[in-house]
Amino acid sequence: MTTGVAGAVAPGETHGVLSREHIVAKPGFNRWLVPPAALAIHLCIGMAYGLSVFWLPLSRALSVGKPAAAACPDMGVMTALFTTTCDWRVSDLVTVFSIGIVVLGLSAALFGGWLERAGPRKAGLVAALCWGGGFLLGSLGVYIHQLWLVWLGMGLIGGIGLGLGYISPVSTLIKWFPDRRGMATGMAIMGFGGGAMIGSPLADLLIKTFRTPDTAGVWQTLAVMGVGYLLFMMAGAFGYRVPPAGWKPEGWTPPAASTNAMIAAGHVHLRDAHKTFQFWMIWLVLCLNVSAGIGVLALASPMLQEIFGGALIGQPGTALAALDGGQKAQVAAIAAGFVGLLSLFNILGRFFWASLSDRIGRKVTYATFFLLGALLYAAAPSAATAGSQALFVAIFCVILSMYGGGFATIPAYLADIFGTQFVGAIHGRLLTAWSTAGIVGPFVVTKIREIQAAAGVQGADLYGRTMYVLAGFLVVGFVCNLAVRPLARRWFMADTEVAALSAAPGTRQVPSGSFGIGRGGFSLGALLAWAVVGIPILWGIGITLSKALILFR
Repeated sequence: MTTGVAGAVAPGETHGVLSREHIVAKPGFNRWLVPPAALAIHLCIGMAYGLSVFWLPLSRALSVGKPAAAACPDMGVMTALFTTTCDWRVSDLVTVFSIGIVVLGLSAALFGGWLERAGPRKAGLVAALCWGGGFLLGSLGVYIHQLWLVWLGMGLIGGIGLGLGYISPVSTLIKWFPDRRGMATGMAIMGFGGGAMIGSPLADLLIKTFRTPDTAGVWQTLAVMGVGYLLFMMAGAFGYRVPPAGWKPEGWTPPAASTNAMIAAGHVHLRDAHKTFQFWMIWLVLCLNVSAGIGVLALASPMLQEIFGGALIGQPGTALAALDGGQKAQVAAIAAGFVGLLSLFNILGRFFWASLSDRIGRKVTYATFFLLGALLYAAAPSAATAGSQALFVAIFCVILSMYGGGFATIPAYLADIFGTQFVGAIHGRLLTAWSTAGIVGPFVVTKIREIQAAAGVQGADLYGRTMYVLAGFLVVGFVCNLAVRPLARRWFMADTEVAALSAAPGTRQVPSGSFGIGRGGFSLGALLAWAVVGIPILWGIGITLSKALILFR
């Protein structure tokens, strides 16, 4: 039994609508339909970075509109998980985010191999059920005031959705765009950075709509967003297609190994990738880059307020503590604009740097991140001491663009080193570096700040030591990146093993070609697909820019 197109279903065989075999693209398919499908999923799970919009309303869920009589500051964690009479503390609610990020890395590592076998559609559907369902379970937890349900739904189950949703398009996009690997993954992962930019103002709008004198409006908001995320992510999952085995864009020739030694000519099996020195060097590269960036994100708002204080509202020399309540509110609004601007550069950097890496190479791109980033971190204290708000803001906008760019460039880096056969699963295992950084970065930054504050340090000097430590992180990352070399031939699978993994049932070898699928381009279907994801992105950018403008008034 043979097939006319590699990877297509053999005559007489049937596969479920969710199977990889069912979603092999047919002649005439436009590959530019796949990035919007990936964006649909990433824009939803990216709300993980915007969950903080719920914490303050939830901390007054029982005492909404009244004095905080339901506060129980001395309760333990177990009491907080099951109480129905005490308001939750913000510290207990923030744990939801920590659980989600840790589970993201673990689930991506555990289920990456299954994803490669099952295909992106099935993985995307499971991600939709977990992320959307996690919001719905969290809504129930808020409604009956049971924190353990919120942790379970939005933290644990939602974290599984995060992990599967994050890696579901990676391998597929790299295979659809072998000529532009960085750009392809940058388009999708840009969506993860933009999820909070859309979700946070949407959640704020819904909370205000549902709020009454007796309810904070959060459980209704979570329910609406949960249903919306479920439907939007399912649409993305059903939009996935995979290219036929052996497919390559019409007229495109893979670069010869002699042309670029950093692009592998073969494929490394999932079972062997983590045994290589290169895997762990790239693991450290991602971990150190993310640790530095996520540490800044964790304290961006208080950092700007404490460094510049009254200077932000035209009162230079006045410390933050010396301002009255109204002035502090003005300063907080300006700091919120700063956070929004950082988020925008985080998003734009994912596409810009990943696309640039297609031209200058992944190793050079990361070298730029580390060298330029270390210099900027080292320069930040001087800008703060000089009272140059514009320079300080510009420094961190560039830093956050490289933070986002690191996420978007890493899948293409892995594909270059390990080949594309198992890149999605390998990427999943590498994301444990993100989970580690999500703990290390904020801990280091907050701990140093606490020590400095306890010593009586204030203003611009409060974060100086922090900046130098983060610069040190990036110097170490530069050394790790320098150590990444092409893999020895012994790590690559034999051609027969690759053929056995790639070929359709009944075939002995994998033919190569375009199979009637060209490079794609403009079409009505592609325009509509991009409009569905593009309009929310533009709305989020508009909201972010309107808030950021306060920085320049």
